[in-house]
Amino acid sequence: MKKKDIIDIIEKEKIVAIVRLNDVSRIDEIVQSLVSGGIKTIEITSNTPSYLNEIKKIKSLYPEILIGAGTVVSSKIAKKAIDAGAQFLVTPNYNLKIIKHAHRNNIPVLMGALTPTEINLAIENGADFIKIFPAGAMGLDYFKAIRAPFNKAKFIPVGGIDIQNIQDWFSAGAVGVGLGSNLVQPLKKNEDAKLIENTARKLVTLINQL
Repeated sequence: MKKKDIIDIIEKEKIVAIVRLNDVSRIDEIVQSLVSGGIKTIEITSNTPSYLNEIKKIKSLYPEILIGAGTVVSSKIAKKAIDAGAQFLVTPNYNLKIIKHAHRNNIPVLMGALTPTEINLAIENGADFIKIFPAGAMGLDYFKAIRAPFNKAKFIPVGGIDIQNIQDWFSAGAVGVGLGSNLVQPLKKNEDAKLIENTARKLVTLINQL
């Protein structure tokens, strides 16, 4: 799949589910619930145990969805993630080496940035999306203000997005959002994974109404 095709899918689907777990014993149930709930773009963070194996496994089991690597904070992690089959990279911060490495491998980057300087650097150096992080901590007013001078950029706010405010972020100009703990939560003992599926389905329904 070409980089442009992956970018188009991310924009079309609008939701990136962020899987960050300390215990992966029930990750299969969690991913299945996300997919059953209509999520088609999933990110496995690099601080999730065995994340490389999980990327390989998910890509094999669900060829119809996009699987990416998150918390990519170095070019070393980027290389390992791409070798494992990651179709996009997500960073929490600006890193030029990661952009260059991803583009050499024909995959897009959701580049973390927050300040005007970081955002401008990311845009100038070819980041495919600007991941505003932590979006919730800064708030909608900050996002609206920062988007004004960079209105051509494709912004994906991450952090603090939930079912109550997701539509507000799109109204403010986001092309997509990333949802972590407000969508993907570690399942407690005997807790039904349907909880995640139901939340995912509600979110997808809201997105389809935009």
